[in-house]
Amino acid sequence: MSRPAWLAAGAAGGSEITLHVQPGASRSELAGLHGDALKLRIAARPVEGAANAAVLDFLATWLGVPRRELRLLRGDKSRRKTVWVPLPPEQVAVA
Repeated sequence: MSRPAWLAAGAAGGSEITLHVQPGASRSELAGLHGDALKLRIAARPVEGAANAAVLDFLATWLGVPRRELRLLRGDKSRRKTVWVPLPPEQVAVA
C-alpha cells in the first residue's frame, strides 16, 4: 500500500505530516486534500500563535497522542505547515 503524499517518514521513528491550514473556520475539522497536503480547517484565528496551538491540539486529539510530543517543524507563519508526530507512517495513515 502506498503512502499518501502528505505523509512522510520522519526522524526517530515518527512521521511528518504536511498540512494546508485554513484558520478562522467555523469549526476545526479535516477537510480533504489541498494539492499534496492534508487540508485542516481550524476555528482559531492566526493571532499570536493561536492557530498553530490549535493545529497541534487538533492533531494530538485526532491521533491520540499527547500534545507535548508533537513538533511544528516548518510553517510557523504560513498556511503550509509540517508537523512531526511520534507515530510511524503506517499508524498515521489509518487514524
